[in-house]
Amino acid sequence: MYITDDIKYVGVNDHQLDLFEGQYIVPNGMSYNSYVILDEKVAVMDSVDAGFTDEWLNNIQSVLGNRIPDYLIVQHMEPDHSSNIKNFLDTYPESKIVASPLGFLMMKNYFGTDFPERKLAVKEGDTLSLGKHVLKFINAPLVHWPEVIMTYDTTDKVFFSADAFGKFGALDIEEDWTCEARRYYIGIVGKFGVQVQTLLKKASNLDIQTICPLHGPVLNDNIEYYLNLYNIWSSYQPEEEGIVIAYTSVYGNTKKAVLLLKDKLESKGHKVVLNDLARCDMAEAVENAFHYDKIVLATTTYMGEIFPFMREFIHELTERNYSHRKISLIENGTWSPTAAKIMRNMFDNSKDITFTDTIVTILAALNEKSYAQLDNLVEELSK
Repeated sequence: MYITDDIKYVGVNDHQLDLFEGQYIVPNGMSYNSYVILDEKVAVMDSVDAGFTDEWLNNIQSVLGNRIPDYLIVQHMEPDHSSNIKNFLDTYPESKIVASPLGFLMMKNYFGTDFPERKLAVKEGDTLSLGKHVLKFINAPLVHWPEVIMTYDTTDKVFFSADAFGKFGALDIEEDWTCEARRYYIGIVGKFGVQVQTLLKKASNLDIQTICPLHGPVLNDNIEYYLNLYNIWSSYQPEEEGIVIAYTSVYGNTKKAVLLLKDKLESKGHKVVLNDLARCDMAEAVENAFHYDKIVLATTTYMGEIFPFMREFIHELTERNYSHRKISLIENGTWSPTAAKIMRNMFDNSKDITFTDTIVTILAALNEKSYAQLDNLVEELSK
C-alpha cells in the first residue's frame, strides 16, 4: 500500500474475529493499522493486536531492512493497538517509546511498567523531528479513550488519526467506506461528539492531504468528504431524510401494523428502513437511527414494561446523545397498553427531540380505530 515515499504501511488484516470489542459483528474482519516513517530517524506508528505479533514484526523488518527503529509512537492504548509494545521493545532494545502521560500510566497497568528508561512523554503541541519529517502531537482525549494523542506529519501533510476515521472491515475486502465507518463511529465513538467537535476544530488548522487511521483504509482523496461526515455525526444531525421503523412483535400483530405503515409511507415517496430489533444487527439499527431524520418505534407492553429489545435499542440511542430527530410511537397491549408512555419517558433527557401528535394504539390486533391512527400518522409524517 503506497502512502508516501517515506511512509509505509505495516499493518495486518484479521479474518479470525467474529465480534469486535466483543459485540460488533464484523463479517469482513478488521484491519489493525501500523505505519513506518523512514527518515534520518525511523518512527513506527502504533502496534497491532496480540494475535499478529510475528506478522507485524516481519512487516516492519521487510520495510526497514537492516535499520533499527528509533521510536514507537503509541497513540492509543486499546489492546488491539498496544498489545505488542513489550514485544517491540524486546525486539528493538535501542528504541524509545512515545506516548501521552496518561498513555504511560495505562502501560503500567497493562505491562507492570511504563518503561521508564525508554519513555518520551508528549503533550499538545509538542514536536518530534525525524530529520526532514517533523511530527506534531495533538491531544484527542475521549476520541474515544482519554489518553489518545494523534500525530500530524508536517512534511507530507499526513494525519495519523488513531481510531478516528476508522471503519469495520479488513483491507483485503472491497466495500463502501461510509456505511461501515458510520456503524463504527456511532457504536464506538458516538457518545463523545463534543470531543470530536474539538478535534475537528484542531484539524481545520492543518493542511491534511492524507488520513492514516488505526482501522480501515488510508484516506487520500476528497478529505473534505470525510471531515464533513464526522462533523455531521459528531453534531448528531441526520445525514438525509428518511424514516426508520424499529419494532418488536410477539405474535405478529405489531409486525402487521408496521409493514402496513411501511407500504403507506413508501406510496407517499418516503424512503423507509425497517428493523426487526429481535433479529437484526442492533448496531446497524442504531446506525440507521442516526442516519435518517425520523423514526417510528413500535413495541408491545411486556410485563408492565416494554419489550426488552426495544428497551435496549432506546438505551443505545440515548446513551449516544440521540437528538435533532422526530419520533413516532406505536404501542400494542391486549388489556393495558403503556408502551408509548414508557418509550417517550426514556427520551426525557434527550435534546431537540419532537414527537408526532399521533400515537397508534393497538389493542391486541388492528381494528378500525388503529387503522385510522395509522393513516393519521402517515399524513403527519408526510407534512
